[in-house]
Amino acid sequence: MHRTRLYVAGPMTGYPEFNYPAFAQASDDLRAAGFHVENPADNPVQSSWVDYMRLSLRQISWVDGIAVLPGWDLSRGAVLEVDIAQRLGLPTLTVDQWLAGHAVVNAA
Repeated sequence: MHRTRLYVAGPMTGYPEFNYPAFAQASDDLRAAGFHVENPADNPVQSSWVDYMRLSLRQISWVDGIAVLPGWDLSRGAVLEVDIAQRLGLPTLTVDQWLAGHAVVNAA
């Protein structure tokens, strides 16, 4: 059975602890529901925003969907990630929406 692979997208810049606690909670919840999660907050430290985005966009190229955190639409990076994902035809839902439908999403 294929486990649905999700990328968590959300705001980091300007948030306390770069919003890592919200990324960690979302990832834990999604993993507990049976998803494979790509969490950019777990990525190694990069030297620039562009390098972070290069790594993130690579991760998006191999996921099945995007799980967005609140405020994602106010984040330059998350907006770019969601735009690329949608252009690739990947579903973009909130974390809660993925969790509510996980039985259907993982049934394949």
